[in-house]
Amino acid sequence: MLGLLLRLLPFWVREPLFIVIGSVFGVRIMYLAVRDEAWAPGAIGVAFLLATAVRVHTVVRAVRARRNPAPAVSADGAVSDAVVRSQSQPQGPAGQRPAPAAPRKEPNAWGQAVAAVAVFAALGAALWLGPNLLPSGDNSSPRAPSCPSGEDGELPSAYTGAPGAVTGGQLCEALNRTDLARLLGTPTETATVVSGTSDTALLTDGKVARPEAEVRFDTYTVNVSATYNELSIAQYVKLMEFGEETDVKTLSVLGRPAVLSSDHTMSIDLGLGSGGSGGPVGQGPPARTLTVALDGKDPGGYYEITVWSTSGALPDDGALVDIAETVLPTVPEQAV
Repeated sequence: MLGLLLRLLPFWVREPLFIVIGSVFGVRIMYLAVRDEAWAPGAIGVAFLLATAVRVHTVVRAVRARRNPAPAVSADGAVSDAVVRSQSQPQGPAGQRPAPAAPRKEPNAWGQAVAAVAVFAALGAALWLGPNLLPSGDNSSPRAPSCPSGEDGELPSAYTGAPGAVTGGQLCEALNRTDLARLLGTPTETATVVSGTSDTALLTDGKVARPEAEVRFDTYTVNVSATYNELSIAQYVKLMEFGEETDVKTLSVLGRPAVLSSDHTMSIDLGLGSGGSGGPVGQGPPARTLTVALDGKDPGGYYEITVWSTSGALPDDGALVDIAETVLPTVPEQAV
C-alpha cells in the first residue's frame, strides 16, 4: 500500500523521497554490517545505495532535460509530427497573426524536491519525537507511590534522648529509590506500597527510638529500621550464638561491623468470617536480615534491612549488601 501511494506522487516529489530513504537506510545498514562484521546485511546496504544512485542519475537527467528542452524525436530519428505541423503551418499577414499563447508555467522542480525532503524530515521527526511528546499523565505505566508527608507528627520522647536519630519519614525517603527494584533483581517492578513510621522498640517501655520504613513490590518487600540502643553488633552476634541460631554470617559493610541472619515473619489470621474473632499468630514466610552498626566503632545501635516475599523466595545476600551500601549513605544523620 505504501509503495502504491508513493508511485502516485509526482515525479519531483517521489524521486527525492526515494533518494533520501535509500541513502539513510543504505548508510545505516552498511554501518551495522561493518560494526558486526556481517556480510549479508552489507549486501543489502549496497543494494540500497546502488538503487539510490540510479535514482539520482535519473533525477539529474530529468533536470538537464528541463533546462535544455529539445524537439521530441521518434525511435527512427524523425522529428515528431507535432513539431513538423507547428513549423509548417502558414503564417498569416503580420497584422493578422494570432497573439502567441502565454507559456504555461510549470511547477519548479527544485521547489518540489525541497518540499518533499521537508515533508519526509517532518514525518521522521514526528515518529522520533512522538513518544516524548505524549502527555505525562499516561495511565498505561503505573507510577511509584511517594512517601507520606507529615506522618511523623509529634515524635515520642525517646527521640529527644537519641542524638542523631532519624524519623520514619527520612528513612522512607532514603529507601524509596527508583533503582531499588533493580537492586533486588526485579528491575521491571514498581513499588505498590510505601510507608514510614516513627515508633519505639518493643519491650522497652517506649524508651528506645526505632523508626522504620517499608517498600513493597509484587515480588519482594523491603523493610529498613534504625534502633538507637546500646547493643553493639558484637553483642548482637553473641545473643544469636546463645540462641543457637543458624545461617548467621558476619561481615563488614561500609566499614562497619555487620551480620546476616535469617528468621520468619509473623502471620496473623484476622478471622473476619468467623464472628470477627482473630486467629492465633502464626509463622509467616522466611526473611533475611542484614544488621549494620550505626558507626564504624560499633558503640551501640544498628540499622536492620530485612527482605521477604509471600512466596518464600529470597534474593541472594549480595542484594542486601547492595541495598545497604546504596541506601544507608543517604540516610540523614541529624539530631532531633
